[in-house]
Amino acid sequence: MRIIGGKLKGLRLNPPKNLPVRPTTDLAKEALFNILQNQIEFDNITVLDLFSGTGNIAMEFASRGAEKVTGVDRSIQCVHYLKDASRQHGLTQIEAFKADVFKYLDMETEQYDLIFADPPYDLNKIPEIPKIIFDKKLLKPDGMLIVEHQSMQNLSNHPAFTEQRKYGHSSFSFFKADN
Repeated sequence: MRIIGGKLKGLRLNPPKNLPVRPTTDLAKEALFNILQNQIEFDNITVLDLFSGTGNIAMEFASRGAEKVTGVDRSIQCVHYLKDASRQHGLTQIEAFKADVFKYLDMETEQYDLIFADPPYDLNKIPEIPKIIFDKKLLKPDGMLIVEHQSMQNLSNHPAFTEQRKYGHSSFSFFKADN
């Protein structure tokens, strides 16, 4: 696992082996950020990273200049790892919280430019994520939601859905907020 762009480009991340995670592969992450660099300016955006796990995605956004990155995960080990790695590499714009993502979303009122969600693939509530985010208006105008999920799963029935990109067994579904 490595940072692929920005000020920490090339940095290898070595999280403890016992973290309860399934990190986004470097191949899928590189493809995702290639798509994003043609669609958004990373400088000064606010990002919410749901099911943040190792913080791989949060640190990638911070490395590329995001103004504020909030990571949420229910594993205290993951939260501690993200906080420690952020501090070690000077990524002061990252905040990490231990919380159940659905309870966190229920209480969240802040709006973000981009929300990334990488839930456990066996989570049966994955289709609820876009619904909650759009019902609560957690995206700024023209904001984007990206949900990583198994390729066999289809999230295209949400009205804000724009496209799905497949990378082997993993897919990214993109949703766009109205401006």
